[in-house]
Amino acid sequence: MTRFLFAVVPLVLLTSAASAQQQGRDACSRDASRLCRAHLSEGDQVVLACLKEHRSRLSKACQQTLAENGQ
Repeated sequence: MTRFLFAVVPLVLLTSAASAQQQGRDACSRDASRLCRAHLSEGDQVVLACLKEHRSRLSKACQQTLAENGQ
């Protein structure tokens, strides 16, 4: 599951800066694990859709990360 989260978040962020990717992973991995656990094996786009669906329950940092990356 952890390996999947490290693969998902960089795709969600769509950024090439290593520090931004790390911050995005840190910001959203816990939310993805907590809110979208049932979808983690279904692919990146499904997890992203789940995060968007639960936007009001996401941490402020994850909400900001998604917004900054056009999600």
